[in-house]
Amino acid sequence: MDIDLADLDFWRKPLKERHEAFARLRQLEHPVFFPEKKVPLLRSGKGFYALVRHADVVEASRNAKVFSSEPAVTNPEPPGWIKQVFGESMVNMDDPRHARLRRIVTRSFSPRMLAGLQSDIETACAQIVDDVVNDGPRDFVDQVAARLPIHVICDMLAIPDELRAKVHQHVDISTAYTGVRPSLARSVQMAGQNMLALLALQRMVIKLGHERVTDPQGDLISLLVTANPDGEKLTDKELGSFFALLLVAGNETARNTMAHGIKLLTDNPAQRELLTSDFDAHINNTIEEMVRYVSPIMQFRRTVTQDHSLRGLELKKGDKVVLFYGSANRDESVFPDADSFDITRDTKPHVGFGGPGPHFCLGANLARQEMRTMFRELLTRLPGIRSVGEPELLLSNFDNSVRSQAFTF
Repeated sequence: MDIDLADLDFWRKPLKERHEAFARLRQLEHPVFFPEKKVPLLRSGKGFYALVRHADVVEASRNAKVFSSEPAVTNPEPPGWIKQVFGESMVNMDDPRHARLRRIVTRSFSPRMLAGLQSDIETACAQIVDDVVNDGPRDFVDQVAARLPIHVICDMLAIPDELRAKVHQHVDISTAYTGVRPSLARSVQMAGQNMLALLALQRMVIKLGHERVTDPQGDLISLLVTANPDGEKLTDKELGSFFALLLVAGNETARNTMAHGIKLLTDNPAQRELLTSDFDAHINNTIEEMVRYVSPIMQFRRTVTQDHSLRGLELKKGDKVVLFYGSANRDESVFPDADSFDITRDTKPHVGFGGPGPHFCLGANLARQEMRTMFRELLTRLPGIRSVGEPELLLSNFDNSVRSQAFTF
């Protein structure tokens, strides 16, 4: 087969070619096994089975007892010392440890908490558009898509104003390492920068956490370091890991969907016209269709905990499977004419926020809220806004990230 999902060269191919390759894989009777290549600074195993059909991704997402998130969900697996230095992220945990952490942090994303953020999100969107009008259009990512999610998260955690520029800088460095590295030397350099950025973020929030224990401010950090009704709270390492996860994952989903989204609305004028003809009627499904079409996080890995039959494929304990969300979201058996952007389609089954089950994206509703508010502000105040040319994409096998996108209004 001329398709090799374990080869980083595959992820350098244009999106259209990659989608065509996944379409071919979906037609095969069983999931395909891909031997892993050695990646500098990362642990390589024997390989993985690629789950590319929607039904397979959903089954693996729901059945966490068989398809484990431990020891890690990234592909290839990072070395074990990473956990010792940075602590363990909840995305790499199974129950009961995962359930405990999710129970503590879920109250931070309750409908009441999110409703309380709406005014701040509206203010932030208005300021961002004000700045675009004053400065002129240059790069949609830098001026719009990258600004809002980080601003909202910093507001949620009451990050002092003087630290926010550093937060932006550290997040940009952290997410850049998800890209394809061209050489060992570059890998070493970027890994070092990534680790220093993550450590700086963790130290920052742990220091703030200590201050908020004695001086709570009603913010997210204060909430997480004080006990919930069951007496549970986050430890220093747990707080640091959650902060890093929130900043990276919470930023990337909304940022990448908005950046791809402005291009989709430009390339599909009939869909844009339908949206603007009745924004309130169509915006929610538009957001879901954007997330389906974009699949901002392209893959996660699972480890099989016991022998299991998946669509006639006999998986053995210890086997690795990789859930390719972008392929599942274009499965023709679930989404007719899947390569078309259609804001009227039934998007309910999409897995752009992860499949159903215990690891469904905790911040999905916050991301939806941010995107809904930003597109309202943009399309109301800048009705002629549109992308110009093709986006510059990050070379990555994990993060469907737009590095830059020219635009005008």
